[in-house]
Amino acid sequence: MSNKNPQRVLMLVENNPFWRDVRVRQEAQALKDAGYAVSVICPGMAGRKFHEEMEGIHIFTYPSPYQGHGFIGYAYEYGYSLLAMFLVSLHVFARRGFDIIHAANPPDTAVLIALFYKIFGKRFVYDHHDLSPEVFRLRFGAEKGIARLLYGILIFLERLSCRVADLVIATNQSYKNIEIQRAGIPESRIAVVRNGPDLTRLRLVEFPPELRRDGKTTIGYLGIIGYQDGVDHLLNILRILAYELNRRDFFCVIAGGGDALDDLKKQARALNLDEFVMFTGYIPHEDVAKYISAADICVAPEKPTPFNHYSTIIKVMEYMALGKPVVGFDLIEHRYSARDAALYAQGGEDLDFARKIVMLMDDPVQREALGRLGRERAEKVLDWRHQSRVLVEAYGKMTASAPQ
Repeated sequence: MSNKNPQRVLMLVENNPFWRDVRVRQEAQALKDAGYAVSVICPGMAGRKFHEEMEGIHIFTYPSPYQGHGFIGYAYEYGYSLLAMFLVSLHVFARRGFDIIHAANPPDTAVLIALFYKIFGKRFVYDHHDLSPEVFRLRFGAEKGIARLLYGILIFLERLSCRVADLVIATNQSYKNIEIQRAGIPESRIAVVRNGPDLTRLRLVEFPPELRRDGKTTIGYLGIIGYQDGVDHLLNILRILAYELNRRDFFCVIAGGGDALDDLKKQARALNLDEFVMFTGYIPHEDVAKYISAADICVAPEKPTPFNHYSTIIKVMEYMALGKPVVGFDLIEHRYSARDAALYAQGGEDLDFARKIVMLMDDPVQREALGRLGRERAEKVLDWRHQSRVLVEAYGKMTASAPQ
């Protein structure tokens, strides 16, 4: 690609501000480093301007919407965001221009913006981060009434996004299979670009002393705290540890923010876990290494559901990158990510999960061995530098015939 006339990419992000979305930041940086001119539209944050430039990437924001709950709340959030992104895209189109729209889901409504710009010959990259229909079904069901109707709309929007796209980016092989089977698109239009830890930034570091307790094993959870992320099951697992297995020699740090955080704090109090659990709330990505460094054992409590089985959980790879042993439920993509660097609770049973934690609490040699295996796999296979090459190569194939 000529540096004199670089292809211009506009990335659309609704689910997170750019500064908080690790995958989108890594993708944008990889494309910029490969010679593309990258702009981003995303929700704003307090203290941020409408237009900022960060490391050569132009970021445009719109006021963050009310975070929806229930059908009406989500409809408002996504409808508002779609309109706001479209209006800001008109500004970017007029001021900077773009040749490619790169939309990261959820939601899948950005395809409607892409359809408009297809009139002007713009290409569309559908970055398939989440299975929106499966998330909806997990939260609300899809058997009857309006839930069934909305589930069908989500399936339609996902299928439309795949079929309109010039390139579909799947986060793993499971998503790729769904895109082929559910959307009916050819394999040649799909590139698997996995989530991957950035090993140039993830290193063991010193951590605040309040993240540990004398004589206790520190259990760490770091990630989004939504209703589908299994933190409610983690709290039940901790209850089993303390009150059924009579292990009081642990301290669990739950780091992250999300729409389920307040309910989970109430659940922890109801389970008499206050002395065993610390909720930190949202932490910036640059502090991730501190919280993982403090842990002896890291956990991934997502239950076996269609969504969780097929989704790559980035925190598992971040744990591995820092050499930490992992305990998780036995999920397809957990198995791919961690292989032998984790212990897997069978049958989705909280009791078996708790017992796996006890095994590692009592065996520091095994903890070290699992951590070493995880670090090796992160370096050789999962590191973002391997995945970024796949992204850039896929873009190169797509743009080879584009006007320069």
